[in-house]
Amino acid sequence: MSNVVKIDDIFIGQGYPLVLISGPCVIEGYDTTFEIASFLKELTQKLDIPFIFKTSYDKANRTSINSFRGPGIVDGLNILKRIKSELGIKILSDVHRINEVADAAPILDIIQIPAFLCRQTDFIIEVAKTGKPVNIKKGQFLAPWDIVNVVEKVTSTGNNQVLLTDRGTMFGYNNLVADFRSIKIMQDTGWPVIFDVTHSIQLPGGAGTSSGGQREFAPILAKAAVAAGADGIFMEVHTDPDKALCDGPNSLKIDTLFELLPQLKAIKAALNADTI
Repeated sequence: MSNVVKIDDIFIGQGYPLVLISGPCVIEGYDTTFEIASFLKELTQKLDIPFIFKTSYDKANRTSINSFRGPGIVDGLNILKRIKSELGIKILSDVHRINEVADAAPILDIIQIPAFLCRQTDFIIEVAKTGKPVNIKKGQFLAPWDIVNVVEKVTSTGNNQVLLTDRGTMFGYNNLVADFRSIKIMQDTGWPVIFDVTHSIQLPGGAGTSSGGQREFAPILAKAAVAAGADGIFMEVHTDPDKALCDGPNSLKIDTLFELLPQLKAIKAALNADTI
């Protein structure tokens, strides 16, 4: 049985309702970010699905130096702080540098370790020392059973609020494959596992100067992951993915969620009913 991660009234772990972590890949401005966050809050409240808003103030790992990275830490955190206060929602964002941790921690409810940084020991320890829940994105280069070593870096600080997120595994060049065995393998470390739907259908660097994606497969992978026992689903959404400034090809249009979320909730509820 996995440990349960508690963020105020949100419980993440086996036996609890499916959690949705969702939002745009990057902050494109206050208005768009607020619109998406407001939509997600209203829909998840209507469906009674625990919700954590995700977006990034800086995407430090873009393919090209000319790619849009976001507003930066100062303006980005101010936008997140404002939206958090106005909507009363929980916020998750990724931090890429040690010197950002102290500024980000007071605003974020969950701090995310980016996939490409999941082996950076000093960085992970600094994030863990904040005492905030830590979401570890399993690098696409990492075997699922090796994630236990990353967890030990977090828990060595006394921080016992850990989420593990699978986002696909490298398969040749510019492609990822989702191995649903990973969910059970990672849960066996004792921590809740989130499945990152939209990054699992990403084609890293597949568009030359940016990543491509196959968003049409996202709903299929989402349903498969919940059926495989995932404790939560991570997906990036946008009002107009084709015009998104980051990860548009693998982001879902927000109105897709009207049909998809009730399906995911029903699958999770059926699994939980079997455990009673």
